[in-house]
Amino acid sequence: MATKKQIILPIIVLGIGIAGLVGISALKKPPEEKPAVDTTPLVSIEAIEYKPMTFSVSSYGVVAAKYDTELVSQVSGEIIYLADAFVKGGFVKKGDVLAKIDPSDYEAGLLDAQANIASSKANMVQERANAEVALREWAEITSSKPTDLSLRKPQLAQELAKLKSAEAGLLRAQRDLERTIIRAPYDALISSREIGLGAYVTTGSKIGHVYNTDTAEIRLPLADKEMQYLDQKGTHAEVRIVGNFAGSKQQWIGKIVRSEGVVDSKSRMTYLVAEIDDPYGLNTDKNELRFGTYVTAYVEGSNAGNVAIIPRHLIVNGLVAVMDNDKTLRYKPVTIIRQEGANVVISEGLESGMQVITSALDYPLEGMKLALPEDKVLQQDSVETDKNELAMEGK
Repeated sequence: MATKKQIILPIIVLGIGIAGLVGISALKKPPEEKPAVDTTPLVSIEAIEYKPMTFSVSSYGVVAAKYDTELVSQVSGEIIYLADAFVKGGFVKKGDVLAKIDPSDYEAGLLDAQANIASSKANMVQERANAEVALREWAEITSSKPTDLSLRKPQLAQELAKLKSAEAGLLRAQRDLERTIIRAPYDALISSREIGLGAYVTTGSKIGHVYNTDTAEIRLPLADKEMQYLDQKGTHAEVRIVGNFAGSKQQWIGKIVRSEGVVDSKSRMTYLVAEIDDPYGLNTDKNELRFGTYVTAYVEGSNAGNVAIIPRHLIVNGLVAVMDNDKTLRYKPVTIIRQEGANVVISEGLESGMQVITSALDYPLEGMKLALPEDKVLQQDSVETDKNELAMEGK
């Protein structure tokens, strides 16, 4: 039989344990409730805006003179004079004397030609007088009609031919004498000079090379697909030329004057030709545009009307993701009329003010709810306010 002590002692120990557990449980704080997690995707947006736009087509090219001429000697002789401006890089005006060839022989030739003219004219006078004498003598001898030979007409025709030949010789002599003076054919930049003072040149010898400074030309290659953005295939369009001069970017305004009319067999490009007046600023105060400069050109194109420009990567299969007024994801089809680098130009499909989604979405589904960063900030502020109110109530 168990004693009372053996029965009571386990009961006391059990009671003490139960009381300890109750006390420990009373000391524990109840677990805090975790707020519900908001999984609404955050997005960035940008309002679409339509603006009037005129297309522009870019190209590139090298500035060249509209005319460049190789000067050659048309007569032979010694160079007896060279102009100070007749050096590489010199500027000359139309008609300026560049060089002179010794004219002595040609002056003598001119005197010979003049003497031949005088002699031929004297022979003509003599032969006409002979013809008149022959006519009178024939009339005194007979009343019949005289022959041409009797009237010395063949001899007169021969003297007339000699006079014409002498006149031609005079013209040649005058022309050769004039050619001993080498003049600039137009306002020009001297590209090179091939002769020196005292040098002997023959007919056809190279004298120098000059570039016309009135007008510069630039050949601009364009891909065939770019031609659709130009009115009248670019003819008479204004072109803005951009290049570097004296360490800084400068620009000039020119005009497309023609198309070369063929597709280059190697590059498959069509070439437009732009002209710029007075490239060296000799007659105006505009910046100098030197021959040989590599430039970028922007050709004014057709009027695109009201269009919007958006990044190309935002368009997938012709659709653009937008957020509507209910902050819901929607897809809108758009019409693309041109691609410009990383952007595209659209003409329709979106309305001004629409919110285009510019951030990436992991699992986009049309109709899903979206949130903006400011919505999350407001939500977080609201949660913090609730926590602070609960804390105040606990105190």
